[in-house]
Amino acid sequence: MPGGARGTGPTVAMVPEGDDRERLVCAECGYVRYDNPKVIVGAVCTWEDRYLLVRRAIPPREGMWCLPSGFLELGESTQEGAAREVWEEARAKVELTDLLALYNLPHISQVHLVYRGRMLSPVCEPGPESQEVALIDWDDLPWGHLAYPNVAWALRQHRALRGRTDFAPQGVPEEIDAPR
Repeated sequence: MPGGARGTGPTVAMVPEGDDRERLVCAECGYVRYDNPKVIVGAVCTWEDRYLLVRRAIPPREGMWCLPSGFLELGESTQEGAAREVWEEARAKVELTDLLALYNLPHISQVHLVYRGRMLSPVCEPGPESQEVALIDWDDLPWGHLAYPNVAWALRQHRALRGRTDFAPQGVPEEIDAPR
């Protein structure tokens, strides 16, 4: 804008020419803001027969257990993002082996990619977003204190596919009636 003045930005709800959805458009310059789903990346990580879980130190679901996961950052692959999240939340180094699950969650505008990860050592500790980190045996997993349904889905799918490499990424389990 001339003189360094700033316009009001995309504030007009309309269907832009050539589009089929309502978007927010800047009335001054025609800029269209596209709001797209967020990509979440994470991993089911194991050391021997134990699963790596983190207790959240931040909202939402503070104090609940989850897999190390979070938003994909610009300029990184989904594998890089998943490994970064494991490091940020659990200070664990992992080797990601394959894509375990791809969950489409349109009701919250998110796509989740969950990898299988083999920890390179049992060393782990809470990162800045975690209250606690633990390596937990299957029989001791805190099923009633998991932060999100996808944590249980991924853990169960990981368990069902132990030792297999000949599988396609899993989706939302059929028995789950995910909101649409």
